[in-house]
Amino acid sequence: MATIFSKIISREIPADIVYEDEQVLAFRDINPQAPIHVLIIPKKEIPTINDIQPEDEALVGKLYTTAAKLAKEWGVAEDGYRVVMNCNQQAGQTVYHIHLHMLAGKPLGWPPYTEVMKQG
Repeated sequence: MATIFSKIISREIPADIVYEDEQVLAFRDINPQAPIHVLIIPKKEIPTINDIQPEDEALVGKLYTTAAKLAKEWGVAEDGYRVVMNCNQQAGQTVYHIHLHMLAGKPLGWPPYTEVMKQG
């Protein structure tokens, strides 16, 4: 069954695409949780982290190198950014096509690490 992400890849559904190559597509999340909230997906359909095969290792790694590339281009690499991938319903996965959330542009730690360190 086609997911919303496969429909974005095939251009059946529009998206604010910020990066694309032969293997990966990145687009802005329609419900952003930070000033920068991008979803980075493989063009190959892999439903969950549990479905990643050894031959997918380089592709999954490319999701992370794409996040690092975008963070550098957008000037947030030094301040910091978060990347998250959920697996299955209880972890909050709603689209069964693996995707890396990249969030940046505001403090994202809770509690802030410096506050934890002050508490001892």
